[in-house]
Amino acid sequence: MKVVLTGVMGKMGQAILRQLDDTAFVLVAAIERPGHPACGSRVGQRALVVVTDDVQAAARQGDVIIDFSHPALTMALLAEAQAAGRPMVIGTTGFTSEHHEAIRRAACHIPIVLSPNMSVGVNVLLQLIDVATRALGEAYDTEILDIHHRDKQDAPSGTALRMGEAIAHARATTLESVGRFARSGLTGPRRAGEIGIQSLRAGDVIGEHTVTFAGPGERIELTHRAHSRDNFVCGALLAAGWIVEQTPGSYDMQDVLRLRPNHNHK
Repeated sequence: MKVVLTGVMGKMGQAILRQLDDTAFVLVAAIERPGHPACGSRVGQRALVVVTDDVQAAARQGDVIIDFSHPALTMALLAEAQAAGRPMVIGTTGFTSEHHEAIRRAACHIPIVLSPNMSVGVNVLLQLIDVATRALGEAYDTEILDIHHRDKQDAPSGTALRMGEAIAHARATTLESVGRFARSGLTGPRRAGEIGIQSLRAGDVIGEHTVTFAGPGERIELTHRAHSRDNFVCGALLAAGWIVEQTPGSYDMQDVLRLRPNHNHK
């Protein structure tokens, strides 16, 4: 299967490149942002693919596009993928509500897997979070801690936000209305039903997320720690192989892993 990869010089892009040789995927185009110093260099199997910032030409070369880049580059790529009818796997984070709406509109025309975390373990954890939230109710205070390397560009992480959204959904509310993303000074008592999300950025931590449910006399903690980026790569390639068989629509890793029953999926 022919793959177009964006953000090839980033940490995830490099991790995917290292694993492609052992898969049925073949890199046919590599994209970086305009002005990136890597443009013009060669990457991939046998270093045959030239890194380009020509999104229009590159988007048409593959069977599927895997995007781990930057919201601005994703948006540019989205229009070209739609014009070319190419499915996308999007692991980029840091999107605004306007970006999400643009992705939703594009998914009316092409199949898109959008997931802030491609890890199988994280997506199983999302299911556990849903079960715990529904069982414990609002009597248990809920806090999310995300820890990542010092170079990560966005905070909270997309995964932490997805976890917060899962908790809010289980409580029939929205993260926008009950989320608490910072505390400083005289904050007063914790609001009932509040979902706290705090972020640490330090060292070379690949990714660690802990959801705490604290109730009367006890505390439950659900934690996922990523030891390498290989698990994210495996999930992204699994999603790429899956999405090419789907009809236009919005999907995530819950769909890819069949954790969310939907008989319309192939």
